[in-house]
Amino acid sequence: MNKISAILLLVFACLSSFAQEVDEKEKEKALKSSTNLTWDANKALSEDNFVAAEVDYRKAIAKSGENSAAPYNLGNAYYENETYNEAFGRFKEAGEASTSKADKHKAYHNMGNVFMKRKDYAKAVEAYKEALRNDPTDEETRYNLALAKELLKKDQDDNKQDQDDKDKDKDKDQDEDKDQDKKDEGENEDKKDQGDEGDKGDEGDKDEEKKDDNKEGEGDNKSDQKKKPEQGEGDNEQEQQQPRPNQLSKQQVENLLRAMQNAEKKVQDKIDAKKVKGAKIKNEKDW
Repeated sequence: MNKISAILLLVFACLSSFAQEVDEKEKEKALKSSTNLTWDANKALSEDNFVAAEVDYRKAIAKSGENSAAPYNLGNAYYENETYNEAFGRFKEAGEASTSKADKHKAYHNMGNVFMKRKDYAKAVEAYKEALRNDPTDEETRYNLALAKELLKKDQDDNKQDQDDKDKDKDKDQDEDKDQDKKDEGENEDKKDQGDEGDKGDEGDKDEEKKDDNKEGEGDNKSDQKKKPEQGEGDNEQEQQQPRPNQLSKQQVENLLRAMQNAEKKVQDKIDAKKVKGAKIKNEKDW
């Protein structure tokens, strides 16, 4: 290596060192400015001037990425205003920017608090665990972790119970559908049986009609048979009404009876006339 090369390397080393020093100074300057803005924001927040505080915190974060206090404090401000999504983002930013375990512990602890507010207990458990990895002695974080685990278990049990209830309802609906299908099948069988009985009934009615027709036919034959003897008997009566030799006819007998009745009536009228004439009349005494 010649002298020129050695000189060039020395120059580059000096320049690099100088640039690094400048960069470090710039970072220190930016961090100092960011810290001052953070103090201004803290002051505005203590005076309940949230808008001014939010502006200064944002300026402080933009000035230096090494200032973990600015996003952490802004996250706390959002948390107090119940703007949990914004709070979580700032706490996460603070945890990534923190170089000390103490600052990381605080950032993850508050991230766990945000998850608790959201009722996202599984993520809260993980956040509190990460906080305890950075500070295992913090009893508040340990208590929050135990509470998050308990709420998570309760939430899981409730979800399991809800799922069991849904499964039971589903099974019940399926059983009811099966029962209804069986009932419908039974009704269809009954209708089919009734239809068969109806057909049989129709056939029975037809058989009855045939029997009635046969009976009527037999009745007509019997009536014809009865009429024949009656006609025969009529012939006998006519034969009986005709007078036999040495015997009075029916008309002659009636004439004789009528003459006898007239004679008896005349005799009775005479007797009645005598009774009336012989009756005594009571005379009233004339004063």
